[in-house]
Amino acid sequence: MTHLEVELQKVRQFAIEMMHMVKSQLHKGREAFFSANKDMAFDVLHTERRVNGYELLIDSECESLIARLNPVAIDLRFVLATLKINYHLERIADNTKSIAQNVVDMTPVWDQELLQKLRLAEAFDTVESMLDDVIDSFEKENTAMARKVFEKDKIVDQINKDCIHIISEYLKSNGTHMEQDINLLLIHRKLERIGDLIKNISEEIIFYIEAKILKHVSKADMT
Repeated sequence: MTHLEVELQKVRQFAIEMMHMVKSQLHKGREAFFSANKDMAFDVLHTERRVNGYELLIDSECESLIARLNPVAIDLRFVLATLKINYHLERIADNTKSIAQNVVDMTPVWDQELLQKLRLAEAFDTVESMLDDVIDSFEKENTAMARKVFEKDKIVDQINKDCIHIISEYLKSNGTHMEQDINLLLIHRKLERIGDLIKNISEEIIFYIEAKILKHVSKADMT
């Protein structure tokens, strides 16, 4: 292997480790939310520091690689895409941290019927599935797997769109835990944002493998 290939492989491995770390964070955030488990929520908060450390490491490695080895074509696209993917992963971790912070601050006791109406479990399932898709896509350099994300993101968007009306109707007759129930809207917003960030990652994977820029392409053309 050339020196460039060795350095690219090192960056790839760091990125994969970052992806799996964020995946673990998201899953623990979900479990903490549904079980109101403060210990697990604190674990998410503490691990965030490690995620931030990896973000800085990957940024530094990518910038150094560009400056020292002058990659071109697909190698340059890979490095540029990895820089953006790294940013999106850190933002997913930030949003997961906010969900965990909600558990720590409020000691919530969720109305299970309300959670079912809000389809929160489905929203969590969907974003976790989306993250699995982009991790597999990145590891296997398979853009078909990356494209699976776009349809799934529409599910998350629709669930989030429906939640305002559901919460509004619920609070008309159930005002006992109003503050924590309203905070469920914030949880939905965080999940929608996570879905958007994962979609951004899929676009970056397609960019570096196929040299296609999808940022301003219509949703119909993405699939």
